Amino acid sequence: MAQVQRMSRLMIKTLRDDPADAETLNHKLLVRAGYVRRTAAGIWSWLPLGKKVLENITRVVREEMDAIGGQEVLLPALLPKEAYDASGRYDEYGDLLFKLKDRKGADYLLGPTHEEIFTQVVKDMCSSYKDLPVILYQIQTKYRDEARPRAGVLRGREFQMKDSYSFDTTDEGLVESYQLHRAAYIRIFERLGLDHRIVSAVSGAMGGSASEEFLAPAPAGEDTFVDCPNCDYAANTEAVTFNATAGDASGVGPVEELDTPDTPTIETLAAHLGVEASATLKNLLVKVDGEIVAVGVPGDREVDLDKLGEHLAPAVVELVTAEDFVGRPDLVRGYVGPQGLEKVRYIADPRVAAGTAWITGANKEGKHAKNVVAGRDFEVDDYLDVVVVEAGDPCPKCGTGLQMDRAIEIGHIFQLGRKFADAFQLDVLGQQGKPVRVTMGSYGIGVSRAVAALAEQTADDKGLCWPREIAPADVHVVAAGKALQTELALEVSDKLTAAGLRVLVDDRAGVSPGVKFTDSELIGVPKILVAGRRSAEGVLELKDRRTGEREELTVEEAIARLSEQD
Repeated sequence: MAQVQRMSRLMIKTLRDDPADAETLNHKLLVRAGYVRRTAAGIWSWLPLGKKVLENITRVVREEMDAIGGQEVLLPALLPKEAYDASGRYDEYGDLLFKLKDRKGADYLLGPTHEEIFTQVVKDMCSSYKDLPVILYQIQTKYRDEARPRAGVLRGREFQMKDSYSFDTTDEGLVESYQLHRAAYIRIFERLGLDHRIVSAVSGAMGGSASEEFLAPAPAGEDTFVDCPNCDYAANTEAVTFNATAGDASGVGPVEELDTPDTPTIETLAAHLGVEASATLKNLLVKVDGEIVAVGVPGDREVDLDKLGEHLAPAVVELVTAEDFVGRPDLVRGYVGPQGLEKVRYIADPRVAAGTAWITGANKEGKHAKNVVAGRDFEVDDYLDVVVVEAGDPCPKCGTGLQMDRAIEIGHIFQLGRKFADAFQLDVLGQQGKPVRVTMGSYGIGVSRAVAALAEQTADDKGLCWPREIAPADVHVVAAGKALQTELALEVSDKLTAAGLRVLVDDRAGVSPGVKFTDSELIGVPKILVAGRRSAEGVLELKDRRTGEREELTVEEAIARLSEQD
């Protein structure tokens, strides 16, 4: 039987004021309510109430993972560099990795995710198709050396995560494992009380054929997503596509050079010519693994460098500098046009479709060209959706203007395919007696991020307001202050605990009723039971933390009412 949590003995210190460095709601309230304590930038200590919330989320995740046949393991957080060299991710992660050496000079890292190590485990343990499919998972501390840890436990350098991996012998089996996880994630987030959206995403450096994110809408979110008010389309902005239609250049004359002095920007060019920026073609120069590449988008749009990087991953994308123009007379800064470019790969957004005509750089100082037609005067090497998505852009499914919102990423699922199996030569003996290369899925849930997301979504102006499934207690009993009230509060707490309820009781001596009531709202347990002015009559006040509804009940009635919620 659970023990009553007595605040007179609990390691908790509530604060009236927000921490000076706190910007987001979860950061302010989790610290003020005594759930977490900052140890260093991006590193947090979970205090007793916070640990209970974390464990409750972990319990829900574990139950649903077990329900789809997942087998829980625990792999080390300290990992050898060689495994990540084999996959190429030691270099791909770059400065995000915590790297260290042991006393003998061997290289290690603190695990950010564990695809490599799980692949090695399965390679060692599974030799036949009869051993598969298998789903393995762990709930463990992960590490990433974030340059700017922020938003409390939302973006830390150390965090709790559930990562699971499926191993199948066929692509059809991978799809089935993926769908099992997708359904399990929906159940998990519904049980946690998280408002969430499932959106299309890009796989980026992870690779694979399919990827979806689970996002919790919140102002503090670092992800921007779009959804359609007319259909079911939703996507991370990096995954939004544009359905291009070819232009009709039959009436467009030949390329004509224009004298445009002092117009190195789209704004100055449009003003000089008296045209809309959308009539111009912007050509951004970047370096992809050191090679100069031109990226073309309509002049009224911006290139999304994160989106471009995801498309080209694992290649490194960076902007050119003044030094990159030295010795390149074909690249005229501020006047680059795709026509006549030599030895430069040209990537364009689908809006620069074949047959569309543009005003763009003439590759000469102070000169631009008009009537430059895609497919006639220049060729596009690769079409990639690379513009910054804007509200009102057409839905790829139905054409309705998209709407945008901020959200917290709480889960991500990938159909990895054979990237890691290839790196580690993960084969099993197939049904035909020949080696079969295994295909994988990777599935993550941010457990500590879920705490922050719930705080962001459910809190009100008084404090935290947890869903019962993950709250640190079912009921918060408050003794208003006098000895008789404290005696009744402890008595009813024992009876509630005996009835199977989790109880937090504020029995602190020398603390005013006003402070206790304020703390009960700040801490956010779903039900508040007050032993107050009618304690001598054996009457208590039951308050719903979310709705504020109150009713007076006898001890027996209160126990019966609270027990009904199970």
